[in-house]
Amino acid sequence: MTLEAPAPAPPADEPAPERTGLERLIRVGGVVVSVLATILSALLELFLTPLRADGVPIGLAVVVAVAGNYAISWFALTTVGRRWALGPPWALWTAIMFFAAGTRTAEGDFLIAGDNWIALVMILAGSLTFAVFTYRAILRGPTVTKS
Repeated sequence: MTLEAPAPAPPADEPAPERTGLERLIRVGGVVVSVLATILSALLELFLTPLRADGVPIGLAVVVAVAGNYAISWFALTTVGRRWALGPPWALWTAIMFFAAGTRTAEGDFLIAGDNWIALVMILAGSLTFAVFTYRAILRGPTVTKS
């Protein structure tokens, strides 16, 4: 059994690479676009939860939540280049779902009823999609490398 020595750390006196204005604009734009996409995705998913075909519930909202949240996570991480960029869309999506589940309409109905299993699975699967993507990003290691 051989033990390998860890890779040497880069010298501490190396200056950090300069960030250009365009790079900052792309990072800020990535966060803004991912947040806007999160809002649109969450609203679409809420509208799809009561969807039925011949009286049978269709779980399209679950599929849209998983695919949409995965795409939003990938976009945020790719454009910003930092794992923290996954936090704002995840938190916003979760807040929208909690708000929808706890808010009554003027008639006294909930936007997401407790007996709507599709909505409950959508909330679970959508949040787990963000969680799994974030976990896998953490396991991959640093997203931005020095060049």
